[in-house]
Amino acid sequence: MRTSLNDREQDTVEIPIDGVLDLHTFSPKDLPYLLDDYIEACLERGIYEIRIIHGKGKGILRDRVRALLSRHASVDSFSEAPLEAGGWGATLVLLKEMSGEGKS
Repeated sequence: MRTSLNDREQDTVEIPIDGVLDLHTFSPKDLPYLLDDYIEACLERGIYEIRIIHGKGKGILRDRVRALLSRHASVDSFSEAPLEAGGWGATLVLLKEMSGEGKS
């Protein structure tokens, strides 16, 4: 997946679609588009469980990620990651499996 930040080609970042999204290198203002694009790319590849690494800090980014996830139509559920997967510095997300024609 390629995401263009600030609509400038030189800011395009290549992101592997492997079910793990590390937000440390992204600006919080890009979060809504980044999450939408990443979730869509995962669904296209049949990845229905993803881990979003937002870091621990004060929890501001975690709360923003979870607010966006709570409104996303493709998200079935989300929870804090287990300790071995990042604990409260990461969020596990279960996506709704595509049905009908979109499912491969």
